[in-house]
Amino acid sequence: MRLHNLRRTSPLIGLATGLGAMAGPIGAQTTPPQYHVVQEIRLGGEGRWDYVAVDTARNRLFIARQTRVMVVDEKSGKVLGEIPNIDGAHGVALDYADGHGFATAGKSGTVTMFDLATLQVRGAHPAGDGADAILYDPASRQVFSFNGHAHTSSVLDPRSGESIATIPLDGKPEFGVSAGDGRVFVNIEDRSEMVQIDAKARKVARHWALDPCVEPTGLAFDTVHQRLFSVCSNQLMAISDAKSGKVIGTVPIGGRVDGAGFDPETQLAFASNGEGSLTVVHEDAPSHFRRVATVPTHEGARTMALDLRTHRIFTITMVSDSFALLVLDRH
Repeated sequence: MRLHNLRRTSPLIGLATGLGAMAGPIGAQTTPPQYHVVQEIRLGGEGRWDYVAVDTARNRLFIARQTRVMVVDEKSGKVLGEIPNIDGAHGVALDYADGHGFATAGKSGTVTMFDLATLQVRGAHPAGDGADAILYDPASRQVFSFNGHAHTSSVLDPRSGESIATIPLDGKPEFGVSAGDGRVFVNIEDRSEMVQIDAKARKVARHWALDPCVEPTGLAFDTVHQRLFSVCSNQLMAISDAKSGKVIGTVPIGGRVDGAGFDPETQLAFASNGEGSLTVVHEDAPSHFRRVATVPTHEGARTMALDLRTHRIFTITMVSDSFALLVLDRH
């Protein structure tokens, strides 16, 4: 995922509703909760930004800031600390079982391991060129770094932080998700494909085309219905069946998208768009999806994190020349 700057203008996108390419019968539709920005918290500080990660154990947010990772209290917005010396910070993964966090450094091609309780750095370990998105897979108890320039995924031991395997991906990986059962999925941006990784075997199990999606970035997963939500640069959300390995529909979203999320309780999927909006899509049924809202945010707010406990969404950008955290909640 790209580190982000933005132009200073912040146009607001008007609320809109519409039907996705697979909208179900009108009588079957429900009225989902409506989101809006409830807080703008000025965090300040220098540097571009990328992913946001929610620490549900300690109510914190980890925010990648080019040379470091900021640690922010989720409720107050107070900066609690930083993970320093990360050359090209992109993503953060959290392993509660071993008490470790992991942050990718794209320029150095490394992953920094740190202590979740104290935030003390435990070491930096080689991954791959352009280390970007990262996740912890609980089924295999391994960490997967997705390396954009190297076209690989590095598998790391969460206890030592050391790389234990490299998986060739034959393309530029973007965001990935764990299915929780030994499968890991990742968007391949330059090939517009989805790759499924067998986490225990540490190899690619299969892949499929995401047409008509172009350059997929953010990815979210509905584990109950086995639906993958890829957000694409040609302003589409492509929904795949994780079992059949096929795209089953698309829904229009905003421009300059980078992040995605899915809330199983509300059956809402989200796309955070750098144009200054959050697209909200409702899963009426496993084969029926519709866009239900386009929520104004601010220009540049293109990555996001969803807290499944509170249903709040967090995104980041510049607001009036200051780096800011935007909090979105339901009516």
